[in-house]
Amino acid sequence: MPTQAKIALAGNPNSGKTTLFNELTGSRQHVGNYPGVTVEKKEGYYLVDESRITIVDLPGTYSLTAYSVEEVVARDFLANEKPAAVINITDASNLERNLYLTCQFLELGIPLVIALNMIDVAKTRGIAIDHDKLSALLGVPVIPIIARSGKGTADLMRKAVAVAKEERNWQPIHISYGEDLDATLLEMQDKIEKENFLTEVYPARWVAMKYLEQDSQILEIGRRQNVSLSQELEAMEKTVSDHLLKTMETYPEAMIADHRYGFIKSILIQDVINQRFDEDRLYISDRIDKLVTNRFLGPLIMFGVLFGLYKFTFTFSEIPLGFMETFFTWLGGIVDRILPDGQLKSLFLSGIIDGVGGVLGFVPLIMFMFFGIAILEDSGYLARAAFMMDRIFRIFGLHGSSVMPFIVSGGIAGGCAVPGVLATRTLRSRKERLATLLTVSFMNCGAKVPVLALLTAVFFSENQARVLFLLTLLAWAVALLVAKFLRLTVLSGKSTPFVMELPPYRFPTFKGLLIHTWERTWQYIKKAGTVILGISILLWAMMTYPGLPATERDAFEQQRQNIVSSYAIEIAQAHQQTDNVDSSPAALEEQSKLIAIDGAQAEAALRFSLAGRIGTWLENITWLTGFDWRTNIALLGGFAAKEIIISTLGTAYSLGEVDPEETGFLRETLANNPLWNPAMGMALIAFIMFYTPCFATVICIVREAGSWKWGLFSMVFNTFFAFTLAALIYRLALFMGFGG
Repeated sequence: MPTQAKIALAGNPNSGKTTLFNELTGSRQHVGNYPGVTVEKKEGYYLVDESRITIVDLPGTYSLTAYSVEEVVARDFLANEKPAAVINITDASNLERNLYLTCQFLELGIPLVIALNMIDVAKTRGIAIDHDKLSALLGVPVIPIIARSGKGTADLMRKAVAVAKEERNWQPIHISYGEDLDATLLEMQDKIEKENFLTEVYPARWVAMKYLEQDSQILEIGRRQNVSLSQELEAMEKTVSDHLLKTMETYPEAMIADHRYGFIKSILIQDVINQRFDEDRLYISDRIDKLVTNRFLGPLIMFGVLFGLYKFTFTFSEIPLGFMETFFTWLGGIVDRILPDGQLKSLFLSGIIDGVGGVLGFVPLIMFMFFGIAILEDSGYLARAAFMMDRIFRIFGLHGSSVMPFIVSGGIAGGCAVPGVLATRTLRSRKERLATLLTVSFMNCGAKVPVLALLTAVFFSENQARVLFLLTLLAWAVALLVAKFLRLTVLSGKSTPFVMELPPYRFPTFKGLLIHTWERTWQYIKKAGTVILGISILLWAMMTYPGLPATERDAFEQQRQNIVSSYAIEIAQAHQQTDNVDSSPAALEEQSKLIAIDGAQAEAALRFSLAGRIGTWLENITWLTGFDWRTNIALLGGFAAKEIIISTLGTAYSLGEVDPEETGFLRETLANNPLWNPAMGMALIAFIMFYTPCFATVICIVREAGSWKWGLFSMVFNTFFAFTLAALIYRLALFMGFGG
């Protein structure tokens, strides 16, 4: 009689695994020892359709980390023998603890069938389990059984044999372990895949995780195979371990365990278990979750928290923001006095100080924003917010796990679309993943926040926090509507079930909050000092050269000479009338004429520059949205990085102002410009929020989607959508009387 397949039984000690093995194999079994160890090796046969299935009873184990001989034996068998299917026996009366091992099987990618054993015991304890919902959420078959009586075992084996016959490749799931560990895991995974390091036996991410868990067996094998890479991976583990110890007072291994249990909790909380319980026995975190994840109160609390974040940010950053503006104004005055007139002075004043300084001026706001977000992350509340959003996401054809990429990208303002795109790797459905990575850039990332803060200060200074809060809600609404459109058209398909980690609540440490805040703020500062500085200088050059033709320069110079000659006559006449020549009406009038000519020449030169010509040409299109040629230049810079919009506006308006020394801060300059009316402002805010992702995000989309097609799609589609929306807003606002 031929052997059809090999199926392994695995589970916690005392879960009924051996009872099931005996029920299935009866007298058709034999017992020996695994080579080199005293652990029993049990094998038997199960007859089905005139074929026999080899059943292997693995040692009982709580995890797949090499703490004991039993765990090593079980793990080695699974990784090396790769059975056609694994039946994971779980105790239905103690499901949460038993699913911890299930998580590790899923992370290995094992073809799994869950045997929900002892359902009779669970019932006597008032526990009812919806096994169909559990199956849908985990993505594997779940069969309720009573091993000691044989109830359900026939159904279990039929399903296990069906899974074994599929002969599919192992498909590991990805569980998120928090921002710090996820970033390190991704970096480790890339290195492991490039070197094919242990990947002939284990998935690359799983190997990376074992290095973070300091798994002694994997470390030993890794050192034998590739010393240099193993040392590099161990150094990365040491770095992230030290970081977690400073910020969270914990270690990678504990963090991984916490998030695995959070993964399990997020499953069980979705009405998988219906249990009659004593309220007094609820853990504190469970009591908190009953409130903050409540179907009705939860969203209200979340909106309150989000609005509080903005209120906190703008209230506490107001004074340091004023200090930064004063500092850069003072710095500009020093440079103006030290350097002689010319292109070098223009470069420092308009290209660097007005450009990069405009971006750095928002450092206090960014710092307070990041501090507030760090509190939400480190406390565990951010995961609850994501969990609640799943109910909404399913309506729009997205997976609940899409919530985290949206939040990482700036769903609660201040994130970045690049890690948001990378975070979509946790999604198993390709279409859901593409819909997510194509819409995460609609969130208000850390690059957009300073721009939106500037524009809201110009047009809505009295209600800045409230407006930014509403803009965050708008970003979510538009992203979800666009995702729904994509899921109904180019990315149509069925949604998959949702599972997400709910880590335990923690009291954030002040030291940890400061470190997380500084790390993100420093990234912002570094970007301003490198990428933004380079692009600001490039744009300054584009706004300065080729310069006015000689004929036009001569014409302006002739006007200036005419005024100076006339002014000399005025001075001679004034001397006969008063000693205070400088304050005479005639003198003041002539001085204002000179200033006006200088301003007119500067504006003419800016219009004649390469950037000015492009911006002016674009007015043929952007008149629909009310954007002038200077604004067009700034928006072009935003294709590289959104912060560039501020620096380019600062450069454009300082190059072309009538009297740069008297204009004050950029927001005052824009507020006093007659072209910058509320209608144009609302259209500009909408366009900046939704047009093309920055260049770094586009590259990341290309890599993750595997094709330039999707990168180009995100640029063209987003920009067309943003322009259409901005034009509609501008025209509607004009109709409603907001044009003045």
